[in-house]
Amino acid sequence: MADLKKDPEYNGYTSSPDEKHDGASPYDDSDQLDFGRDISEWQSLGFWTRNGCTPESFKRRSGPSGNLNANMKARHLHMIAIGGSIGAGLFVGSGSALSNGGPGALIIAFGIIGVMIFNVVYALGELAVMFPVSGGFYTYSTRFIDPSWGFAMGWNYVFQWAIVLPLELTVAGLTVEYWGAGVSVAVWITVFWVAIIIINIFGTLGYAEEEFWSSMLKLCAIVIFMIIAIILVAGGGPAGYKYDSYWGAGTWYNPGAFANGFKGVCAVFVTAAFAFSGTELVGLAAAESANPAKALPGAVKQVFWRITLFYILALFFVGLLVEHTDDRLLGSGLSDSQASPFVIAARDAGLIGFDSFMNVVILVSVISIGNSGVYGGSRTLTALAEQGYAPKFFAYIDKSGRPLPSTITILAFSPIAYVSLSASGEVVFAWLLALSGLAALFTWGSICLSHIRFRRAWKYHGHTLDEIPFRAVFGVYGSWLGLTLIFIVLVAQVSMLQIHYRYDD
Repeated sequence: MADLKKDPEYNGYTSSPDEKHDGASPYDDSDQLDFGRDISEWQSLGFWTRNGCTPESFKRRSGPSGNLNANMKARHLHMIAIGGSIGAGLFVGSGSALSNGGPGALIIAFGIIGVMIFNVVYALGELAVMFPVSGGFYTYSTRFIDPSWGFAMGWNYVFQWAIVLPLELTVAGLTVEYWGAGVSVAVWITVFWVAIIIINIFGTLGYAEEEFWSSMLKLCAIVIFMIIAIILVAGGGPAGYKYDSYWGAGTWYNPGAFANGFKGVCAVFVTAAFAFSGTELVGLAAAESANPAKALPGAVKQVFWRITLFYILALFFVGLLVEHTDDRLLGSGLSDSQASPFVIAARDAGLIGFDSFMNVVILVSVISIGNSGVYGGSRTLTALAEQGYAPKFFAYIDKSGRPLPSTITILAFSPIAYVSLSASGEVVFAWLLALSGLAALFTWGSICLSHIRFRRAWKYHGHTLDEIPFRAVFGVYGSWLGLTLIFIVLVAQVSMLQIHYRYDD
């Protein structure tokens, strides 16, 4: 790890004895002038060219700067923070988690990951307000830990989202099968792939608007589900169906709160990590907002409500309504859309049409997360190219502000979803989910470590916390807690593998 060192030219620290930073600000004056020039050029273009709909928009942006457009609004950041990453992990992956661990393990694992991600996002918010650099997270690792660490983290984050995209397309294709359309899953994968391509034609604004409205739908659907769940648990369901009499917490006693003991709890961690993947995107998107210092703190504060209300509370009701022994759950051998415990609960309750409504919400959610994958992966790949950590052609940005080669590269990973045609969808889903979840843990751990190193350097140079415009709620202790929880989750995964191989032997 790099050593701290005084640097008279930089009001911070250098990450190695030979490295120099050339200014107190993350941007120097020439960067600011280039950024203003890029925005002026973008604003001078016609409406359709600005939104990427003309041949002119695909031409390279003039000037030396690689800045993207700063046209994301505060409302976009707020909805990305509170509902942006709600997708297959919550709606479908929770079925596998419930089957493997039971309702008790579901709450414990998601609660632990929730505490961790709360501290991660606040640490990221503090860093992003201080250093609002497009392409984001890996630059903090490069600056505050070590350039090699930043290189590894940057590429890890690119591949994390490259994996998520085909995963979400696979879920989308399987979800449509709920209605028995009788069409090959490959057709639906292609349809949703094209839909994501169309959204990305509109660049940053296309991503932001899609996330805003899809997040609104997801949040409204979860609130409606929880209201209905309270009624069903109290025995207010339609007569003749499963919840027509007092239901209560019976599933916690029969078949029980835990399916496989400690092994079951460990099995849920990867699913929980995948479900929270993308929470950190608010820090990445902030760099493309007009005023990150003003918009980001309010968005970060929304994360608490998403963790407690839209994850923990929703999954608590899922655990009350659906037994972990239900054969329709994903971990029980089926890979169709009936595996979602939200859909199962609606169907068992006899709520005509509500199961289809939840399926529509799942479809919108997976398209939303797939779109987020293209956004997060392409922006990080472009930033890597600008720093010399990736081939230079990935730094190409067109006149409408789109990183075209990076976006096309991430979209090119979509055909991995077709693997589900030759292998069972469940196996593909499990592998992609595990890879994405573990990659997310490395990303979050790096953010926490970067924050710890930043605070150490800040104190070393005689600065006070009052000089930091936005501070993490629990400060450096929260980052230490987040880093410790990440380590515990990784140890739990290793323990689960040892148990697995012991049983195989």
